[in-house]
Amino acid sequence: MTYTEEGRAMSIASCMTDVPHPGVFIAEELEARDWLQRDLAYILGVPEQTVNMIVSGKRGISPEMAKALGDAFDVAPAFFSNLQNAYEMSKARAPDPAVARRALLQSIFPVREMIKRAWLEDTDVPLLEAQLMRFFRRNDLTAITHMAHASKKSGDYATDTPAQLAAQLAWLFRVRQICSEMITPAYSEARLRQAIAEFPRYMVDPEEVRHVPRILNDCGVRFAIVETFPKAKIDGVCFWEDHQTPVVGMSTRFDRIDNFWFVLRHELEHVLNKDGRGKSDEDVSVDTDLQSDNAHHLPPEEVRANAAAADFCVPTEELNSFFLRKAPYIGEKDVLGFARRIQRHPGIVVGQLQRLMERPEYLARLKVKVRQFVAQSAVVDGWGVPAPVQL
Repeated sequence: MTYTEEGRAMSIASCMTDVPHPGVFIAEELEARDWLQRDLAYILGVPEQTVNMIVSGKRGISPEMAKALGDAFDVAPAFFSNLQNAYEMSKARAPDPAVARRALLQSIFPVREMIKRAWLEDTDVPLLEAQLMRFFRRNDLTAITHMAHASKKSGDYATDTPAQLAAQLAWLFRVRQICSEMITPAYSEARLRQAIAEFPRYMVDPEEVRHVPRILNDCGVRFAIVETFPKAKIDGVCFWEDHQTPVVGMSTRFDRIDNFWFVLRHELEHVLNKDGRGKSDEDVSVDTDLQSDNAHHLPPEEVRANAAAADFCVPTEELNSFFLRKAPYIGEKDVLGFARRIQRHPGIVVGQLQRLMERPEYLARLKVKVRQFVAQSAVVDGWGVPAPVQL
């Protein structure tokens, strides 16, 4: 045979505008060898009609036939497979140009999930791109960057994948989109500090978390709960709208009473310290995992917020004293009595003890769910129901 290299067929075919059927090459080879079609049929052990239909271009070359032809002509079977693939590709219709554009958008943003959650309307690509620019407040999709914020999330931000970063970015801007439409009084740091001092009265009964959104609103803090993306693993965020109105977003990814109060207090500490305020959108501050033991790797503002949140959930001196007196055998009765004395729900105490003891399974059943209660008064987006905001 004239062509023996495996890739030669694809090379030839790629140079042709109108790629011929593989039967053309077989006919040429038969002529070069002075074989008849019935000779090839005899060699292959198939009816002469089978060879005729391939040579005439009425039938393609199957993988089995490619192997047989390879043995007959002493070439690699891939030669004929490549000829067939090149022919079929040349006859295939060109795809809709929107396919490549949608693929590009999905590679940058979690578009499909955003449409599923009604953050975007499912429409043609130009309008979809316009929606994305409006969502991210940019006139150029290539100019979208993280806005200034301080947030609590799991994992090491430096090792996040592009998909995780895109999911986090979309979540952050959804919080911003929702909270930008809220009407609140001017922010008052004094009122917020007073509210935080009064929060413990709501930390005994899980249902009392329903008061949190109203209290924060009275302080001038915009608050929303937005379901996170599976890849984002983000729990909370604090940023400033127009550098003067604090925004706190939570995902309640871990729907537990201890996590709710810890994350909330952590973000409010960012508010009190004005973390993220006055930064440009390109100057990003993202928290690492607050539940980890690698506190020495955290920036100072995160260490400060973690300490404030932990002491808020269970006063540090009280917790240490209780632990020294009762460890290593701390029973449920002990925990219930301690929680009653310091006026906290037992689940909040358990959350702090679990970290202190490094036993995440310890009395975990006491850590009750609270999302259903806070959702009664908060603006909530997710879990099948989008927030009522203008797209």
